[in-house]
Amino acid sequence: MLTETINKLKILAGAAKYDVSCASSGSNRPNTGKGLGNAAPWGICHSFTEDGRCISLLKLMLTNYCIYDCAYCANRKSNDIRRTTFTVIEVVELTIAFYRRNYIEGLFLSSGVIVNPDYTMERMVQVAKDLRIKHNYHGYIHLKSIPGASDELQQKAGLYADRLSVNIEIATEPNLKMLAPDKNYMSIMNPMTTIKNKIIENKEDRRKFRSAPRFSPAGQSTQLIVGATPDSDKQILSLAGNLYTNQNLKRVYYSGFIPVNSYDKRLPALAEPPLRRENRLYQADWLFRFYHFSIEEIVNDNHPDLDLEIDPKLSYALRNPWLFPIDINKASYETLLRVPGIGVKSAKLIVVSRQYNKLTTENLKKIGVVLKRAKYFITCNELKMPTVNEISPEYVRKALLSDNVQAKNNNKSKLYKQLSLFP
Repeated sequence: MLTETINKLKILAGAAKYDVSCASSGSNRPNTGKGLGNAAPWGICHSFTEDGRCISLLKLMLTNYCIYDCAYCANRKSNDIRRTTFTVIEVVELTIAFYRRNYIEGLFLSSGVIVNPDYTMERMVQVAKDLRIKHNYHGYIHLKSIPGASDELQQKAGLYADRLSVNIEIATEPNLKMLAPDKNYMSIMNPMTTIKNKIIENKEDRRKFRSAPRFSPAGQSTQLIVGATPDSDKQILSLAGNLYTNQNLKRVYYSGFIPVNSYDKRLPALAEPPLRRENRLYQADWLFRFYHFSIEEIVNDNHPDLDLEIDPKLSYALRNPWLFPIDINKASYETLLRVPGIGVKSAKLIVVSRQYNKLTTENLKKIGVVLKRAKYFITCNELKMPTVNEISPEYVRKALLSDNVQAKNNNKSKLYKQLSLFP
């Protein structure tokens, strides 16, 4: 590999680390034995990026030059940083070389905007096209679509990429305009709508004609930056909910704001990324995607921000103590999902198991219920534990927080003992 290419790789792989919308699953692109690689629907996840996220993709920017001056971006045009650009051939050859060495199982390609959105998007599409057509590459490809690029280029991108993403970044348009004056919601939502409509159209075509080419078979995703603006969790999650409903997004990624441009007075003075808030948002996202919660049940006008000390499900239960306790042997599946300590899998097992016998605490433990949390919100045959209504939500909160602290201390003690065994 040429020294020049290696130097570019160091710069542009490092520049890509701030984009977390780096999905690696959902596409089924089998290899017939005549090409290189394949993509499987159950996902790729067994290596770590520089910023600590587990993936197995070559994560690159085509260029870190940019005509925009977004306040939160390390690659903004006003920053004095080392700049470089890959050629299309260089990205293609890097991907093939890394794949053959078993370093990666796919490519995630984003880019700064050079010349204009169409020019940048055209080069990214050419990378994916060359991999598919010239090299018969069947591995995973994720392209970050450029807001403002033409519908024609968005449609071409979907023919070669497994997943497309258009990053919104900021949850409300006034704050987006404040931090990124060159961007607006229309330039972001239009390509999202184009991709959504084309995916729906493609599914209909493939029902009629099996030979019809796939269009972005792993769907589309986006990224929201958390903590760069005063937007509440309610505003962030409301936008995410609308995107899941109206744009059929596969994933919304939440990225704790990294203060890379501390000199810009429009940005908050944070010492470190709000990682706990980021984690709570992912938990809340999981609740309305898989636990049948509405956004209003998780965050509302009275509680616009998530509780950083406890997870959103426990917070909901403590704010609504009159809904509990529930009878494990009678409650519906949807009601079981509201109980802290009961997940989707354990709720399904409870519904099936109680058809044959009344469940006891021993049964619940075997099923996988976390009784340390659930015991305050349920009743069953022999469970002798005061429930949240017999004591108080404040007491339950303190008890569970105390248990968490004790568990952390025990883990530290075990780790210390393990380390002390080594000289």
